[in-house]
Amino acid sequence: MLKNVSTLFLISCILFLCSCTAKRVELPVYEGIDVREALSSKNNISSVDSTFSITFEKDDSEIRGDGVVNMARNGNMTMRIYSFGFLAFELTSENGFIKSAPAVDRNKSIILTYGLRDCIFWWDMEDFEIEEKEDYFIISNLTRTLWLDRKTMFPKKQIISLEENRQLNIYYENPEKAGDIWYPSRIRIELSKYAVTLKIKDISFILNAQTKVNHNSIYN
Repeated sequence: MLKNVSTLFLISCILFLCSCTAKRVELPVYEGIDVREALSSKNNISSVDSTFSITFEKDDSEIRGDGVVNMARNGNMTMRIYSFGFLAFELTSENGFIKSAPAVDRNKSIILTYGLRDCIFWWDMEDFEIEEKEDYFIISNLTRTLWLDRKTMFPKKQIISLEENRQLNIYYENPEKAGDIWYPSRIRIELSKYAVTLKIKDISFILNAQTKVNHNSIYN
């Protein structure tokens, strides 16, 4: 009797641990699809709404917070970042004019505007060339280079060239799905001694026809 109870208890523990194990995300495979077609299929996304956690790093210091952003494809955006529930930072960018409170230095401004826009709208590139190399398509133009997985068409990293021979290095991880749109839920942006890591909690893609595709949509 005791042996049977022990066996049942062991089985219950195994089943419980298995149920708590994170499910492995399986990206769809798009082998054979033209990479230009894959990129242009996202051109109907006009803006993105997202809530996220954010970590700023400089040298050995680190600042954490939570944020919300609305960003249009043309780069116009509003962002608010909260710390311990209080508004700690607010930024707007409209037609290239950037305003923030408190004011930020040039590096942070670049990361939070141009860098964030290009890393979220990673597919929005013009006049590019495509190179096939091992597991990736390398898509590049005069200012940007994107590494795209050949099988899944999911971004791996991106380099954005800036003035004075500087560059933004962007790394994409942890694929998630909102409706039928796959996106990286963890993004790291590096510039000089600065680094910003975004962990997306919720995201909505607003399409040109005003259709909203969000994280809570029914998955296809």
